[in-house]
Amino acid sequence: MIIAIDGYSSTGKSSISKRLAKSLGYIHIDTGAMYRAVTLYGIRHCCKNGIIDMETLVNALPQLDIYFELDSENRNYTFLNGENIENEIRSISVSEKVSEIAKNKIIRDFLVEKQREMAKKGNIVMDGRDIGSVVFPNADFKFFFTANADIRALRRVNQLAKTGKIEDFETVKQNLILRDTIDSNRETSPLLQTSDAIEVDTSHRTKEETFAFLMDIVGKK
Repeated sequence: MIIAIDGYSSTGKSSISKRLAKSLGYIHIDTGAMYRAVTLYGIRHCCKNGIIDMETLVNALPQLDIYFELDSENRNYTFLNGENIENEIRSISVSEKVSEIAKNKIIRDFLVEKQREMAKKGNIVMDGRDIGSVVFPNADFKFFFTANADIRALRRVNQLAKTGKIEDFETVKQNLILRDTIDSNRETSPLLQTSDAIEVDTSHRTKEETFAFLMDIVGKK
């Protein structure tokens, strides 16, 4: 069973995906975190004058080992070459560059192959921006998360604050809007809602309401 959850950033798709996977006993894969991990590596090792050199980063892809681990409280963490990078990849510096990285076809092909390989381990809930359209177009369930930009920005600011990072609301909001524009208009695997995906607007839904909505649909099958 494959459940694909796509949509915009800070709509709650990752947290709901994790909870859904836990409730069903499925594997959760946060593909957005994988693109952020590549971006972080680029910032650290392939940056010249604040700009990531794409050729250098692409050549380094075989050296990147990206995976996820759960702690004793079932919280999911992203690892890059053995290092827990969960907090660092959520920073605004990574957010500002991740959409440019995600536009690169070689990087996308590299990560899509990894995502499909991960899925071979069993039933999965995978969230991202092209899961139902590209990675698993024949997924058993497809959901597309959306929400008002102001609400999404506030959620991201609060999320960052919990990790000790204080960011300006307007800066975060403009970053989200810019990423939406770039991701929706890129040539390779653009962010889009497929015709068979169920739209989930979380603007005025609580996490409990959103979770219950998805469980009701999935549970029927």
